[in-house]
Amino acid sequence: MLALFRSIVYSALFISAVLVFIPEQILVATGITRPPEIGPWHSVGLTLVVLGGALAIWCILTFALVGKGTPAPFDPPRKLVAAGPYRWVRNPMYIGAGTALTGAALFYQSAALVAFAAGFIVVAHMFVVLFEEPTLERTFGARYADYRNAVPRWMPTWRS
Repeated sequence: MLALFRSIVYSALFISAVLVFIPEQILVATGITRPPEIGPWHSVGLTLVVLGGALAIWCILTFALVGKGTPAPFDPPRKLVAAGPYRWVRNPMYIGAGTALTGAALFYQSAALVAFAAGFIVVAHMFVVLFEEPTLERTFGARYADYRNAVPRWMPTWRS
């Protein structure tokens, strides 16, 4: 139960900063406001925000309930997480956040948010390659190596 509480706190901070505060500051700085009418592209953007956010929440819950830890690097799961969305791709939380940011960019039709979403994806990739994967290899050894070899980093596979 404590892992779930820690995950909720971490996710609230992460979501508040990366998916709400920074994009809001970008929109304010560029003078972009909510569209007066919702058209088809806006609806697609909202759908991506909801789907990306739902994926990120699923990942957070999986880390807490299966891994007994949080997504935070300073409080990682105690067990290797290969369940839930992690069965199909190794980094679904970053995919969810990137999808939500891309959806927001589409909703607001903001090139600045597209740039932020692209930057987020590049930074996430570098973090995964330079920190997360070596750390997981040291922590979980052969179990992580087997997982890494079976599950792709970014492009999901839909096997059971």
